[in-house]
Amino acid sequence: MSRWEWTVAGLASVRVRATVAATLVVALALGLAALILVLALRGSLVSVADAEATKKAMAAVPYAQTVEIKQADDPEFQPVTPPTPAETAPLVKGKAGEGGVAEDRVAEGKAGEIRLSDGKVERVADPDLLVTKQKAAAALDWAAPGKYAVAGVEVVTATGPAMLLARVSLDSVQQALQTLYQALLPGVPALLLVVAGVTWFSVGRALGPVAAIRAKVADITARDLNQRVPVPRSKDEIAALATTVNGTLDRLETAVERHKRFVADAAHELRSPIATLRARLELAEPSELTEEALADVERLQSLAADLLMLAKLDAGEPLRAAELDLGQVAAEAALRARRRPEVRVELDIEPDVVMTGSRAHLDRLVTNLADNAVRHAASTVRVRVAADGGQAVLEVRDDGPGIPADQREAVFGRFTRLDEARARDAGGAGLGLPIARDIAHLHEGSLVYGDRGFVACFPLRDG
Repeated sequence: MSRWEWTVAGLASVRVRATVAATLVVALALGLAALILVLALRGSLVSVADAEATKKAMAAVPYAQTVEIKQADDPEFQPVTPPTPAETAPLVKGKAGEGGVAEDRVAEGKAGEIRLSDGKVERVADPDLLVTKQKAAAALDWAAPGKYAVAGVEVVTATGPAMLLARVSLDSVQQALQTLYQALLPGVPALLLVVAGVTWFSVGRALGPVAAIRAKVADITARDLNQRVPVPRSKDEIAALATTVNGTLDRLETAVERHKRFVADAAHELRSPIATLRARLELAEPSELTEEALADVERLQSLAADLLMLAKLDAGEPLRAAELDLGQVAAEAALRARRRPEVRVELDIEPDVVMTGSRAHLDRLVTNLADNAVRHAASTVRVRVAADGGQAVLEVRDDGPGIPADQREAVFGRFTRLDEARARDAGGAGLGLPIARDIAHLHEGSLVYGDRGFVACFPLRDG
């Protein structure tokens, strides 16, 4: 993964982490709030039910005191009905436990547990009231836990002390909680989705300027250092970062321009004294020392020319482009390559491979590739030009040992020479191939070392 791909992944992970963290925090807060709400509501409703049960038990105390707990009916408890005002009910006399009420009860205007229907007196049992000799043990089934709220009052019945129990159904509590559950179960996940979406969108907008800065920096190359990254209007850390990056680019551009001017000036200034020195050596008396000096001067002259060419390429000077036949340029340059008597140069040129470019620059490209091939060939160098798939293809191959796979990209580095080419008599300063690749890029093409040699591709002329 490249540095910029890693940066994009890092930004994406920041966005994901922020969204996940915000969603988890809100989820925990909502879960805790929902739990507190459910417990508080349940406690409140149960308290209301307990109060209602207590009120119901207290209202039934006056009548429970007259109840006889019969051994025949149940040894432990007796259901009763709370007393109500007689209102329009006629006075009815009877015996307690035989469908009527005591005379003193009637005199008080209490109907007790009687129902008046066609003049008949009937006993009515209330399933929510219970008089028991024991406080709770015998009433466990009657007061099922979780289904009823139960309240008890100690009373003295006709047959002795007892406990009056009253129950109130908790169905209303369960219904209220069920309604709350039905609102929380879909509501909480929906709210979490909203939080995640808003967080994702907000973080994305916050990181938008960072992505723009990254994209702009990725586009800036050594030939285009005059570009600057966009500075957001917000006065925050991202704006400070953009300002810092632009300041760094300013200093880098200044340093690169100084370097380019130095290389160009040095190469230009060296050309004249080197040419003069070469002329004097050529006019001197021939000797072994003179020949060695001429060879060194020739290397210096070649190095100065290469440095000047690199300075021009780095400066981004506009091309004097015109339509040309790449095959013709390649043939002329290849035949002028530095020859070794034992190396043969073969041409395989396809006619009418027309492209747009600079003849001088392309001539230099072919010359550099051919010189490199002749220097490393065993006996033959082959130069091929053809049109393939809308591209002009130039191949320069030799029958030498070739370049190892792990060094095929390294040879395009400036001043890079492989170990076997470092000898004094191997020639070259390691600038020929970098210059050739820069020229290819300048023509919107490419230059690589394939399995059989160097391959350069250029776009063909439209039409």
